[in-house]
Parts: sequence; structure tokens; C-alpha cells
Amino acid sequence: MTSTEVIGLLVIAGFLLVPLAMGAVASRKATATAEDFFVQGRGMGSVAVFFTVAATWWSAFAFLGSNASFYLDGPLYWTAIAWNIFFGVMYYLVGKRIWFHGKRGGYVTPRDFFVGLYGSRKLGTYIAVILLVFTLPHLQIQLTGGAYLMEVASDGVLPFWLAGLLFYLVIIIYVWSGGLRAVAWTDVFYGVLLFTGMISAGIFLVGEVGGMGTMFDQIEQVRPEHLILADGDWMAWISMFVVTPLGAFMGPQMWTRMYATKSPRLFDLMPFLLGLAAISYVGSMLIGNAAVVLDPDVDQADQVLPRMLLDYAPIALALVLIACGAAAAMSTANSQVHAMAASYTVDFHEKYVQKNLPESRRVWVGRWAILVFSAIAYVMTLYVPGLLVTIGLVAFAGLAQVIVPTLGALFWTRASISGAVSGLTAGVGSLILFTALPTMVPAPFASGGAGLLSLLLNIVVFVVVSLLTRSRDAGIMARISSRARDFDDERWAADDADDSDDAAERSAAD
Repeated sequence: MTSTEVIGLLVIAGFLLVPLAMGAVASRKATATAEDFFVQGRGMGSVAVFFTVAATWWSAFAFLGSNASFYLDGPLYWTAIAWNIFFGVMYYLVGKRIWFHGKRGGYVTPRDFFVGLYGSRKLGTYIAVILLVFTLPHLQIQLTGGAYLMEVASDGVLPFWLAGLLFYLVIIIYVWSGGLRAVAWTDVFYGVLLFTGMISAGIFLVGEVGGMGTMFDQIEQVRPEHLILADGDWMAWISMFVVTPLGAFMGPQMWTRMYATKSPRLFDLMPFLLGLAAISYVGSMLIGNAAVVLDPDVDQADQVLPRMLLDYAPIALALVLIACGAAAAMSTANSQVHAMAASYTVDFHEKYVQKNLPESRRVWVGRWAILVFSAIAYVMTLYVPGLLVTIGLVAFAGLAQVIVPTLGALFWTRASISGAVSGLTAGVGSLILFTALPTMVPAPFASGGAGLLSLLLNIVVFVVVSLLTRSRDAGIMARISSRARDFDDERWAADDADDSDDAAERSAAD
């Protein structure tokens, strides 16, 4: 075995053992309740909240896909700076309200929110299915990115299939034992690796081409079109700015974090903190543009970062930075598989398979669901290929459809059940059509705007149908109005009787 292989295996072993140890510690603090396993008893503190939100939001799509985009499309991915700020603003304005309703109603999953605010079990289940279906491909790209990086780091000793299997076995073990608490604690570790890794890799590679000024001078000479936004890319820029943060924000893993947050004051910090974290994309820009100078003929753009590091960096540094990329993938994958397991347990198993499930059994059903969803994603990774950015954008576009009934539930009294169902059907249906038959996309949206167009269709149908159909039940609207007044007055400390009444009403709707 070569020294490269030995160093690679040692780096991988350390990368996998740290989260296992953190998960073991987290499991000792866990209680045998579903609320602790799924939403950490609604007591997640400020440090854990920031790192778990940021690390979940920054996935393999961001760590590997951003480098590939800068390498292929020049400045297009700079929209990420804007969408990071947009995501933070949405987390503050909308997430804080979702947290408040979740606290009052005892919500655990997104379905709980929609059942509570629309009074429709069918709508809630419909949305739960949409979230699960479009989260799976995004989960797949985390495994694809993480497995590939582990294969590279081991210099091929771990083949892709085995690297992917190890990747998910580790996730399953610590999420199984510690629930959301283990996920949040490991996300602190992953978050530090992710941010420092992107910046460090960028600084190192730009140094290899003689500095930033030299890098751009060389690109201007050999590929000047790479320095400007290509004709027609403005639609892709706008679409990515809107669809990506909305899709990430509506993912079931973000709903879990909103419900689990201990204090509403933590939401106030998110626009600033997530905007500040966007500085890491400078690293992606340096990596992608340096690679244009160092190797303009990379066949698979997703491999730009590991190829550049292995070709130009000292082997130990290269392998550590590659492990940072695997951290980006694992930090999102653990959150997604945990949230999907919670959704299956609460939204489907308890409603349709085993009603009145004992508390301890709820946790075990969630654990087995983690195993099943991980297995599905693993099979997809082996047999469903595709560029990370491409798969990620389709997944985000599907998840983003849920923002329409969410905003309607919170801010529009005329929002109706029929409007929500019709809008979602139009949005998701058109997205599937445009993905399968891209020639069907109208000319103004042909350059990367299919996701945005499907979202606009969702909005139009939602508004029109809501205006033409019966609005929500008067009792539900009265409860929402009462909550809105409490929210505006910042009367956060609602008594237990109110919380119990709200939870009882949600159960009655079910």
C-alpha cells in the first residue's frame, strides 16, 4: 500500500470516527421520547442552531457544485451571495412564524403545520409526499459527492460503492443513537470543516497561478468570455436566486430546525450570520477560476476541486481539504434522512399503519425509517447519474413549490385548500413536464428558468382558485388570527392550556 493510500485512509478514518464519538455522547443525553428524538425537545441553543442550519444549507451542491459552476459558467454562481442573504431573510421573516405556530400546536413535521393552518388532512399529506419525493434526489447528490470524495481520498482503495456504503453507515449509526441532538452536534464539526476548507482550498490554488491578478489576466487572454455573464444567463441567474434558497428553506430538514429552536431571538441573527458565511463562496470562485488556468479541459466539472488539489497540493493538505468537502455532503445528508424519517413516522405510519403508537415505538419506527430512506438514496446513487448542480436545481425547484401554500397560510386570509392543492399540482406538474421535455419551456425561460416558471404558475393558480373557492374554516382562521396577535405582541410564553388546545384541534383535523 502506498503512502498516499495510507494517509488517505487515516484521514477518512478520523473523519468518520469523530461524528461517531459525538453521536455516542449525544445519545447519553437523549430521552426515550419522540419529541426529543425528532426535535430535540424544542431546546436547541444558538451555536447549534447556526451551525446546523448553515451546514445543512451548504451541501455537496454548494461545496462541489459551486466550483463546477464557476469553472463552466464564469460569474453565474455569484448569485449565491444574494441567495444566501435571501435565505437568511426568509428564515427570519417566515421561519420565526413557523416556529411560533409549531410551539403553540406541538408540530413535528411540515404536514402538522398545514393540517393545523388549513384544517385539511389531505392537503397536509399531499405536501408531505411532495417534500419526500423531491428531498430524495437532493439526498442522493450528498451521497454521490461524499462517496466520490472518499474514493478519491483513499486513492481508489475504497471503490465508489463501498465509500458510499461507509458514508451512510456512519450517518445511520449516530443519527439512530442520538436523533436530532447528534445531528446538530456533528453539524458544528462539519460546519467548521466546510467553511475553512472552501476558503483554504481557494487561497492555495490561486497561489499556484501567481495570485488573483495574474489568474484573471490569464483568463482574459485565453477565455475572455468566462469573465462575463453569458447572453441569456440572466434568466438562470434570477431563477437560481429565487428557487435555490426557497427550495432549501422548504426542505423538511429546515422545518425540523425551526421547530427545534429554543428561543425566537435566534431567528433574528440568521440574516446577518448566513450573509457573513457567504464569504466562503470566494473560495469557490478562486477554485473554479484557478482551475480554468491550471487545467481548462476537465471532463467532469464536479471533480474540479479534488483533481486540482491532488495535482498541485501536498498530499496531506489535499486529503484534508477533500475531507472538508465530504463534511459538506454528510452535514446535509444526516439532516435530510432524519427529517424524512420523522415525516414517515408522524405523517404516515401513525396515521395509516399503526395508530396510537406508544412513545418508545415512535422512536423505533423513526430509526428504521432512517435505514430505509438511506438504502433508497444509496441505490439511486449507484444507478441514477447526473451533474450535482443539475440534480440539485430540480430538487430545489420541487421543494420551492411548498412556499406558496406556506405564505398563503401565514399571510393571506383568502388562501383556500382548493387553491393550495391546485397551485401545487400546476407547479409540480409543469416542473416534471419541463424537466422531461425541456423543449416545452417557453423561450424567455429556456435558459435555466424552468423552475422559476413552474413556481410562477403555482402562484397564479393558487391565487385565482383561492379567490373562486371557499376559504378556510372560520374556527381555524380565528385561531390563526389570535396567534398572529400574540406573535406581533411578542407574547411568547403561552400557557400550557393554549398549547394543549391547539394540539387537540390539530388532532381533531386529522
